[in-house]
Amino acid sequence: MIVIGGGIAGLTAAALLSREGLEVTLLEAHHQVGGCAGTFRRGPWTFDVGATQVAGLEPGGSHERLLRHFGLPLPEAEILDPGCVVDLCDGTEPIPLWHDPERWAAERQRQFPGSDLFWRLCDAIHSSNWAFAGKDPIVTPRSLWDLRQLIGALQLPTLASGLLAGLSMLDLLRLCGCADDSRLRRFLDLQLKLYSQEPADRTAALYGATVLNMAQAPLGLWHLQGSMQVLSDQLVEAIEGAGGTILRRHRATGLRPSSQGWDVDVQPRNSRPKTLQTDDVVSSLPPQCLPDLIADHVLPAHYRRRLNALPEPSGALVLYGAVRREALPDHCPGHLQRGADHPGSLFVSISREGDGRAPAGQATLIASLFTPTADWCSLEEQTYQRHKHERFEAIHTALSDWLKLQPQDWLHMEMATPRGFAGWTGRPRGMVGGLGQHPSRFGPFGLAGRTPLPRLWLCGDSIHPGEGTAGVSLSALNACRQLLANRGTDLQLSG
Repeated sequence: MIVIGGGIAGLTAAALLSREGLEVTLLEAHHQVGGCAGTFRRGPWTFDVGATQVAGLEPGGSHERLLRHFGLPLPEAEILDPGCVVDLCDGTEPIPLWHDPERWAAERQRQFPGSDLFWRLCDAIHSSNWAFAGKDPIVTPRSLWDLRQLIGALQLPTLASGLLAGLSMLDLLRLCGCADDSRLRRFLDLQLKLYSQEPADRTAALYGATVLNMAQAPLGLWHLQGSMQVLSDQLVEAIEGAGGTILRRHRATGLRPSSQGWDVDVQPRNSRPKTLQTDDVVSSLPPQCLPDLIADHVLPAHYRRRLNALPEPSGALVLYGAVRREALPDHCPGHLQRGADHPGSLFVSISREGDGRAPAGQATLIASLFTPTADWCSLEEQTYQRHKHERFEAIHTALSDWLKLQPQDWLHMEMATPRGFAGWTGRPRGMVGGLGQHPSRFGPFGLAGRTPLPRLWLCGDSIHPGEGTAGVSLSALNACRQLLANRGTDLQLSG
């Protein structure tokens, strides 16, 4: 086996296949694994590159199930309560997303009076989704085996909620008579954009209803002790403990079918190119990479057209900073979202005292906002640097005003753009997420892990169920189940 890409999806796939006794080699172009869930250091500070919170550590969650399967302990983590505090910047009270469902229900009734029917409908859809997902269905079936997994997971509530498959979250608001509530709509646009890459009118109802319940028990959002890198470190332990191999600084440059399966062209850093032979390939790269890796006469024309027609995911502008903790507002939450028009909607993550990211009395502060990718990766250097500086100043000013920080409170600041993310992650044009969860691309309408090319499998944030470390882990699990079923083996997680 060869697994391409050392983010959470690729690491999970390599760990699962290694544990099944297969000879697995993982190729990672960077010097460290983790991808968008990796970290970097600046002096005494540790910064999470992209992802800053984790779902799926609760009993039955994707990370909990997988780590139990690998015989590894759960990482040390703290539940986020509130999961986030959302400031709509309209002069009204910010909205905390409480972990306790009853407290959150009371909060949303107070913040959005008259919206109870909408929230009850979202809760019902989420409950159906959660029961369905627990059976590990293949939601994008491309074979009889896939279809049997899907049918075996269906229940009456799933069939009922499936009637909403073509609807958006805005459609749910309309059904419930809440479409004119501009404040609720603003809140939904902000929250959904974080997880689905789309606002309410373009987010699939079946996806958005679950996203809105992720912060509440029995689920939850978690803050890891140390850094996000601990997830990658555990998966590396699982891979190497089962005899798998990880080749860092090895970039896959081409894929060609062979009599044995696939020939994979590899460019090691500071060494000559080489070709590896393998039976199967699992790619966790963005699917937009495939047309550059596979020759025109090999990749089916209809599949190439579909890949080339995929919408451009967003990039991100990220300010990585360190501040004096005493300068932060009292009882400052770990995650905040601010919906200002300028410089744009900011999502802010602030480290906890003693969590391993900053010295005592200091805190790391990571603020990100979405931006189109091509606008950054195609700029000439002088123009690029000017735009980067302008956006840095805008974000820095907005954060300082919002959190009441003075110049002397800042201990460190630097800015990342899509161009930097492209270099760090190898993602085309520095895209930071998967495909937007529009109704036309969600679930059965999305890209499948089983490709039209034999023994080529996909996982990652563009494959169901989408973004986040919990989501990409499930996509890897499904790809490995399909691959092993193709070999006559049934993959079942322990316990």
